[in-house]
Amino acid sequence: MADVNKKKLSSSLEDYIEAIFNLLDGTDAARSTDISQSLGVSKASVTGALRALKDKGLINYKPYGMVTLTESGSRAASAVAQKHKVLKAFFMDVLGIDDDTAQTAACRSEHAFGNELIARLLCFIEFVNKSADNGNGVADEFKVYCRKRLTQNRNIVDGKNAT
Repeated sequence: MADVNKKKLSSSLEDYIEAIFNLLDGTDAARSTDISQSLGVSKASVTGALRALKDKGLINYKPYGMVTLTESGSRAASAVAQKHKVLKAFFMDVLGIDDDTAQTAACRSEHAFGNELIARLLCFIEFVNKSADNGNGVADEFKVYCRKRLTQNRNIVDGKNAT
């Protein structure tokens, strides 16, 4: 039971491990300066997070040294990154949200959505894409519908179409 709690990550630590994972793409190690810039946080905040991640056995880190993921850290980071990817795809491909808004929403949502919900969203994305491939265009039809409804709703709120 203690190991389970020791491995449990806060939303903040998930952000750090995901940033490390993304920075390691194509490189051997990440620097705390790069992590700081990636997340827009102070170097002191990075140092604290790196210590916590090291204590959980998720990264290899020595002060002023490079950062690498342990095997369990790599699995944890990959899971967070996959959640992010699925959520961003859902927001963009299904809901038609722009890239920047989808990115921000995915960053916020990835911590709150459990594995079951992410798995179902992934199935839904695959279903929509498969339907689109068969000529049904479910995602495109929804985007058109959504644009119309949002315009109608804005008009009602603005008092332009109060019936």
